[in-house]
Amino acid sequence: MSEQQFRYIVRLFGQDVDGSMKVPYALAMVKGIGYNTARGILLKIGIDKDKRLGELSDSELKKIEESFSDKSAKLIPAWMYNRRKDFDSGLDLHLVTSDLIFYVRNDIEREKKIRSWRGVRHIYGLKVRGQRTRTTGRAGTTVGVKRGRGAQPGAAPSSTPAPSSQSTTQTKK
Repeated sequence: MSEQQFRYIVRLFGQDVDGSMKVPYALAMVKGIGYNTARGILLKIGIDKDKRLGELSDSELKKIEESFSDKSAKLIPAWMYNRRKDFDSGLDLHLVTSDLIFYVRNDIEREKKIRSWRGVRHIYGLKVRGQRTRTTGRAGTTVGVKRGRGAQPGAAPSSTPAPSSQSTTQTKK
């Protein structure tokens, strides 16, 4: 019986993942899979959550990848999917890696094209989800509040002489 070597880097969903991490945390490094989704999949497949990713066999890795095949994770309930009621197909999908990036980019472009509120906010590079913009989200260098000269800490008093109290009016003769 041959012992499989520990792999420090594992190719999973088309990207390299650290093999020294525990399996749920390593799966969470893949875009579109969170910790809870990873735990749910591992529970249904029957893989120990305390194992390291580098310890898994090729067949176990293949089971993990197949569980997310054809844009659906059939082993987890539909409420855990990351794309419910897709705009084009109306199906519940669970997308990972480049598929997720592609769909999100298409959603943003569609909103820009129809000039929705969110689309306009994306066009101008402003916050989209209702956050405040008065003090945060400023581009470029930090802009502070302008104050008067005397109110600034460390400002030296001005060196101009104060007006004298002597009157400059002419006296009558």
